[in-house]
Amino acid sequence: MSVTSASDDLSMRVQTLPGLREQVAERLRLAIATGKFPAGARLIERELCEMMGVSRTSLREALRELQADGLITLQPNKGLSVSTVSLDTARSIYEVRAMLEGLAARLFARNHTPAQMKALRDSVERLAEVYSDFSAEAFIAAKTHFYDILLEGAGNPVAADMLRRIHTRVSQLRVVSLSSAERAQQSIRELREFLDALEARDEERAVQVCVAHVEAAAAAAMKTMAAHKG
Repeated sequence: MSVTSASDDLSMRVQTLPGLREQVAERLRLAIATGKFPAGARLIERELCEMMGVSRTSLREALRELQADGLITLQPNKGLSVSTVSLDTARSIYEVRAMLEGLAARLFARNHTPAQMKALRDSVERLAEVYSDFSAEAFIAAKTHFYDILLEGAGNPVAADMLRRIHTRVSQLRVVSLSSAERAQQSIRELREFLDALEARDEERAVQVCVAHVEAAAAAAMKTMAAHKG
């Protein structure tokens, strides 16, 4: 007697590996953020499936997630493409980012542990190393690590979720502005000043420096975008 029947076989079939959708979505985010898939580029399911070695089901789940995040757009009769960020949209994104990061800065200054403070300092030094030998992939990984520590220390999961969504939208703009050596050096100076305010638990100063850092990043991104449009 067989240990399985046809119906049992179907019930045991693995449709999707655990975490596969997240992996596919993350690879696509990175490709968009680094410019491998530039703004306006069409995303063809068949080509992506072949490129990534995944099924259409897994790919479509990931694409829906990126569409919800605003990274890709479904256009009638054209299909999916990488979203194009206008100057007005970019300005709005940075305004929201400044408010949310200011809140995270205040909460981290109030709530952080010594271990979290040390980890944040270490993450900034890692960023400094990346800036000296810039690559988009290494920068995104280092910046993500920095924010993971900041948001953990802030201790507000709702703000953390909202800010991570904003960072997803700003990822396309951030790499472009920070590929400039001048902006990279300025950024690391701002972050070290930010660390000093956090370690002193000076909430007002931490918020002020944090917001100024985001505003400087916004100005650099806007300048780059305007130049490309020109």
